[in-house]
Amino acid sequence: MTRFNAFIIAAALALAARAGCAAEVAGVRVDDHMRGGGSDLVLNGAGLRTKFFFKVYVAALYVPKKTGDAREIVDSAQARLITLHLMRSLDADTLIGALKEGLEKNNSAADLAALKPEIDRFEALMRQIGKAKEGDIVLIDFAPNGTDVGFNGQTRGTIPGRAFGQALLKVWLGDQPPQADLKQALLGG
Repeated sequence: MTRFNAFIIAAALALAARAGCAAEVAGVRVDDHMRGGGSDLVLNGAGLRTKFFFKVYVAALYVPKKTGDAREIVDSAQARLITLHLMRSLDADTLIGALKEGLEKNNSAADLAALKPEIDRFEALMRQIGKAKEGDIVLIDFAPNGTDVGFNGQTRGTIPGRAFGQALLKVWLGDQPPQADLKQALLGG
């Protein structure tokens, strides 16, 4: 075998090894495809959430077809999925507090009042997780008929209906996301 042929084979193997990994953010490999809501989804974008210079999580957003339009993603009746790869340990209260703050900033008081049972169910599911450690993965599967919450590959429960999923997606894609650059990254920017 010539050196050139060995190089071609090595390059092909390297590409094949990376085929399932579309991106790497802060050392976290993010898959280019996921299955969510019974559909095959593609990576729309991924980014790092920081707070006070601390790395909190790497978020990855999966959709049926890539788009840079946040409203289209939020309003879609199709499956969408977000994974949160934790970069530090968080207790349930911290995680719930951050998500509730995001819900409050990006949804009206009337919408949140109408979704109180769903928000309470979501909070209960997050409390079941308890303390999450660095390296753990929270998966939020926005299926057309409800929102599934998973943790480290295990489904923890479902919040029925489409409205809660739309409200929760606004945490990252609404007018007041936790970080503007994270929203841009999730939108493929």
